[in-house]
Amino acid sequence: MQYRILGKSDLSISVIGFGCMSLQMNDASNDKLINKAIDSGINFFDTADIYQNGENEICLGKAVMHLRDKIIIATKVGNKIKKVGSGLDWDASKKHVLSAVEQSLKRLQTDYIDLYQLHGGTIGDPIDETIEAFEMLKQQGKIRNYGISSIRPNVIREYVKRSNIVSVMMQYSILDRRPEEVCFDLLEQNNIGVLARGSVAKGLLIDKPVENYLNYDIGDVSKAATAVALLSNEQRNNAQTALRFVLNEKIISSAVVGIRTMPQLDEAVQAVDSPELMEDEIDYLKKILAANHYEQHR
Repeated sequence: MQYRILGKSDLSISVIGFGCMSLQMNDASNDKLINKAIDSGINFFDTADIYQNGENEICLGKAVMHLRDKIIIATKVGNKIKKVGSGLDWDASKKHVLSAVEQSLKRLQTDYIDLYQLHGGTIGDPIDETIEAFEMLKQQGKIRNYGISSIRPNVIREYVKRSNIVSVMMQYSILDRRPEEVCFDLLEQNNIGVLARGSVAKGLLIDKPVENYLNYDIGDVSKAATAVALLSNEQRNNAQTALRFVLNEKIISSAVVGIRTMPQLDEAVQAVDSPELMEDEIDYLKKILAANHYEQHR
């Protein structure tokens, strides 16, 4: 496994992160899967307080409680499951952040969270109030660092300007190159790490039936998937080629991969030892389609 420092923090995280959202609610299988991941060198685990209505944090906490000093736990705050009906309410208030962290700590069975992330964000949020809550939690030792999970340039820009975030989680893949336009340069200039999600574009770059994706139609998606397949071989399959494309960006500290099964874990881990993409291969993948750009929240 390889490791990169997460932005301006002192966290050295595995370049493949374990996305816990895909975990099934089975303690025994999750325990085996997570411990195999740790044995394979993965030390970064990402969850959120709303995944499976909190059960995801509980599953992770049970699996790693005896290995807490060997791993880095990231979770998220901001969304609240509605008490009546379905769906989510958004709450980035100081009161909610300070309350929600206590529940996350309890579910994770830990005294501190390595990376606490705002799970979204809008330009209309009480941003200074949210930052104040994160800073207070740092002073109390309940979190070590904080960041945001957002694809909105206008929100990212405000947190870069006003706060001490160490990371931004955002989508990035061959089919979603929006961060290249402004976000990557901004974050690099401010020594803020990127946690990439969606590296295989919902599986469309691997083996899922072709469908429209963002602003790309079926024909475009098919071109991208074909290009990935052409650059794959016995040493690097389609998923690993897609991950290698993402990890080629040095601003990216980790590609967070949703892992549910042992084969998926093995495939993700082996991507680190698979051949890196050559410069001409990166250029080829970038020229297949015109890079997309953010249309809103600029």
